[in-house]
Amino acid sequence: MALLDLLGQRWMLRILWELRRGPLTFRALRASCDDVSPTVLNGRLKSLREVGIIRLGDDGYEMTAMGEELGRQLRGLSEWAERWAEALNADGSTP
Repeated sequence: MALLDLLGQRWMLRILWELRRGPLTFRALRASCDDVSPTVLNGRLKSLREVGIIRLGDDGYEMTAMGEELGRQLRGLSEWAERWAEALNADGSTP
């Protein structure tokens, strides 16, 4: 539940999504997150660093090994969600 509580906070998944391709500086990350407020971004980055999902490297914020593993798990969930949406749409329902 701790992970779901963490990832359920606004902007957390977006930050991880933006870091999936490699390190980003604070400014680049903020711009890619539709100009999230600096205070909120700082808080989210601090939380993700404290639990070992990201770190601040020479080129900016980047995923740790655990963060990369989490990213792989989230991609699997995303793929499942796409299949689920397609199945619902095929039945005339909406996700």
